Amino acid sequence: MAGKKKAKIATGTIALNKRARFDYELHDKFEAGLVLAGWEVKSIRDGKIQLNDTYIQLKNGEAYLVACNITPLKTASTHYVTEPMRARKLLLHKKELARMIGATQQKGQTCVPVAMYWKNNRIKLEVALATGKKDHDKRASIKDRDWSRDKARIMKAHNK
Repeated sequence: MAGKKKAKIATGTIALNKRARFDYELHDKFEAGLVLAGWEVKSIRDGKIQLNDTYIQLKNGEAYLVACNITPLKTASTHYVTEPMRARKLLLHKKELARMIGATQQKGQTCVPVAMYWKNNRIKLEVALATGKKDHDKRASIKDRDWSRDKARIMKAHNK
């Protein structure tokens, strides 16, 4: 008699928005829950999500994740009318929402999604308040990243 199979628990990062770290200088970070449908959770478990070009829209005292593409699975979405690019509501505390709304009304601040990850059995979204980088700031970021990579190579060769 075969033993019971343990349920596979997904852990770690689901998706990253690498573009956000390059285009923006991140300040305060918040953890938000998401209101998702069942087919969306199944697709996210399968890794069919893209956070590229997504943004947070604040309206009527609520926050929404806009332009996030969750591709439906062919098996899970046969009897649903799926809408892969719909706006998904973010679950935040009132104080966090008030802080985000106040900060975005200041000049040059915006809310960007940074990462999506599992926390226990829930899907969480890391949202950051950010200001846009200028071109010279982006060049400095590239230069620092290249130098740290070269420095690691030199240290690795030196330690051999």
